[in-house]
Amino acid sequence: MDDTEPDWEFKRRDVLILRELATDPQRSAREITEVLEEDHGVDISHVTVSKSIRNMREEGVFREAIIPNEEYFIFEKFEFKFNPEYFAEEWRDAMEYIRDDEHTLFYFLSDGEYQWTSVMMFPTREAGSRWIHEFYKEHGRVVSNLRNSVMTNVLKFETDPRLFDSLPYDEGS
Repeated sequence: MDDTEPDWEFKRRDVLILRELATDPQRSAREITEVLEEDHGVDISHVTVSKSIRNMREEGVFREAIIPNEEYFIFEKFEFKFNPEYFAEEWRDAMEYIRDDEHTLFYFLSDGEYQWTSVMMFPTREAGSRWIHEFYKEHGRVVSNLRNSVMTNVLKFETDPRLFDSLPYDEGS
């Protein structure tokens, strides 16, 4: 994952394009052009829309990921701390083990007690349990506490297009 912050100055049309892509990621530039004109009074060509999408993608304004339907996998949240006694020598290997694992959907630090958290996908509950077992075998010395939660009954699994309304943008098209 690229750690650099995107260098992007939003225009109103960019925010609207992101909203439309969040509504339907498969929507074509031509379809988005029509929606921008009909629903928002923004008159631009589909070529401009396509170029804006491409430029935002290349700059890292949004990421594209294939996330399978939640019915196919068990999603589990792992939270853990590192044992300070072994932290200096072993934290990086443990961190990379989780970050690079095929089951990891995303991985982040939480504030408060400096908690490491990952959301992972497994085909079965047993596979998740095996993963924990293998992780402890490989990195148990550096892990001070590992809590896992299975996410059941996922009720929302999408980015709401309204979220993009909070982005600051230039009033021009």
